[in-house]
Amino acid sequence: MSLPSRFATEPPFKHGQTARTGVLFCNLGTPDAPTAPALRRYLAQFLSDPRVVEIPRWLWLMILHGIILRVRPAKSAKKYASIWLPEGSPLKVWTERQAQALQALFTDHGQEVVVRYAMTYGNPSIDSQLAAMKAEGVTRILVLPAYPQYSGTTTASVFDSVHRWALSQRSVPELRFVNHYHDDPGYIRALAAQVRQHWAANGQGDVLVMSFHGVPERTLQLGDMYHCECHKTARLLATELGLKPEQYKVTFQSRFGKAKWLEPYTEASLRELGRQGTRRVDVICPGFTSDCLETLEEIAMEVKAAFLEEGGQDFHYIPCLNANADWVAALHGVALQHAAGWPLQPADALALAASRTAALALGARD
Repeated sequence: MSLPSRFATEPPFKHGQTARTGVLFCNLGTPDAPTAPALRRYLAQFLSDPRVVEIPRWLWLMILHGIILRVRPAKSAKKYASIWLPEGSPLKVWTERQAQALQALFTDHGQEVVVRYAMTYGNPSIDSQLAAMKAEGVTRILVLPAYPQYSGTTTASVFDSVHRWALSQRSVPELRFVNHYHDDPGYIRALAAQVRQHWAANGQGDVLVMSFHGVPERTLQLGDMYHCECHKTARLLATELGLKPEQYKVTFQSRFGKAKWLEPYTEASLRELGRQGTRRVDVICPGFTSDCLETLEEIAMEVKAAFLEEGGQDFHYIPCLNANADWVAALHGVALQHAAGWPLQPADALALAASRTAALALGARD
């Protein structure tokens, strides 16, 4: 009688099997549909993560299941419905296109790399995509979050999910993790190009507001580097665009609950700009690499209405990087940097290069 094992059964090991390299591009997640049941499933998974909500677990789960999951899904479903695309959730659509474009760029460079995308919450899950990569013979995996700025609430949750999956595996692939790339030159250039393209088509506003996703202020006090990295990204982008300090403003959006979050808040800041007589604002969300509910509904609809309500005349939302070629090139550069030392060329190309090196060495000895 065979004994049960807590670890996954592996296919028979094949000597001489070519090791493959993969990149797992991870985003936050999204519901499967703009409906209350789908939102309830998604929010239950998302808001149950102790990385996301750091209060005593017993208390939070009572609030989550007793109040929030009874009220919020229906309200959120209406918001998602307002931005839903024929192909599905914008965040999922753009994340998939980014992964496809990154795969194509590796191929164009003659690099044999398997690229897949996954969601920390929702589908496709990190577990399922890691399993699929292993089934394709991938033995080296670079985990690349879609978050340029590190936060324990987002980036670390990706790493948690990967490690939980690894705990169930008998043969664990070689793993590397990208913590952050908030100051990567390619990323900053891609953001600047996105802004310049918008200005070329629509003119330049009086103020460029850079809105980042908010987190509780307590996380900063506990040592999370997110706040500092957002400000560094903003400074580098302003420098790349040649902006003076009075021409741009850094804010934080998507506050949830009654606790104090990172300030200044985006909506409050836009209302104040409207009251001060600022006629036109341009708003970009540098920390969001795919357009989603927080950019298309919260910023381009709700915050826009708040600015106009306070006397502002012209509000321009600058889209996220999405599948912009400059952004995909930046992702490729980040991946190459962190995959340094891993063979990325096809096995036959590596064998040819090795034979040429050996022939040159032999010739030099002769």
